[in-house]
Amino acid sequence: MRREYIRSAPMWRNAGPRFDCVFIVTDPQAEGMCSLDVARVLCFFSFKYQGTLYPCAIVHWFDRVGDGPDAATGMWVVRPGYHTCSHRNIAIVHTDTIYRAAHLIPVYAAHNVSCRDISPHHSYDNFHSFYVNKYADHHAFEIAF
Repeated sequence: MRREYIRSAPMWRNAGPRFDCVFIVTDPQAEGMCSLDVARVLCFFSFKYQGTLYPCAIVHWFDRVGDGPDAATGMWVVRPGYHTCSHRNIAIVHTDTIYRAAHLIPVYAAHNVSCRDISPHHSYDNFHSFYVNKYADHHAFEIAF
């Protein structure tokens, strides 16, 4: 059996924050990416209510761009979700809805990106859209179609 770690840490190895992205099941009846949404995990927490423990995560949703994968790459394109220009689309989800980790690749603009201007822990904040990397491993290839 395979084990996967999904991390959400304000300081990761004294180098900066790490907030991993995940696939979340939002429509169990659909197939592929139509059954999943992508989100960035901001925090894991749990609470107890009437004797039942509820493990949860605070996530920042990504919105799909278009109705299908990008024609040139075969990968879906997503962008961070916002309710308005400055209010992020954030929600609390049960950890049972998290399917697995997602790997996103920035969609680079026509201009050059300077290594001095960007660091790995800020890449989700510095780019406007991302490819959902279905080529990361065979599990991602099977679900991100």
